[in-house]
Amino acid sequence: MADENSPQGVLLSGEANVAVRIKLEREARGWSTNALSDRLNEAGFDMNPSGVWRIENGKRRINLDEAIGFAEVFGLDLRNLVGPPQLAAKARAMELIDAVVDAFRQTQRANTTYTQARDALDTYLTEHPDIRTEADVMVSNAIAKAAAAHDDAPSDDEK
Repeated sequence: MADENSPQGVLLSGEANVAVRIKLEREARGWSTNALSDRLNEAGFDMNPSGVWRIENGKRRINLDEAIGFAEVFGLDLRNLVGPPQLAAKARAMELIDAVVDAFRQTQRANTTYTQARDALDTYLTEHPDIRTEADVMVSNAIAKAAAAHDDAPSDDEK
């Protein structure tokens, strides 16, 4: 568990993030540990006020079911609950980070697909050298046309 003087954020582990985040969320709502415990119990997650305090102060580990309960009571995505507190408290930042990571993954998949398609074409053209020049020109022209269309498309900012 991080001590009180250590910076909050990406340096904390997931479980420590949850402990810090629970306390931040509880305090932001003006809830006591009793009030949070009551809400957890009402939602079907058995927790006494002492358990809440012990989790918040790193005296007790939190299990997955309890983390789900806290996320539900706070109205948070579980991933948001376990993220670095300074970042996770900014839900929009988490959404944008997820969007960037998803876009990167899509780019990686697209690059893999492109490489496989290009390799398959190159293998075919090695077996059929008489059409290599024409095929290479067709590919180059099609890629240039697609790139130009992409460059001419309005950006999200221009829409």
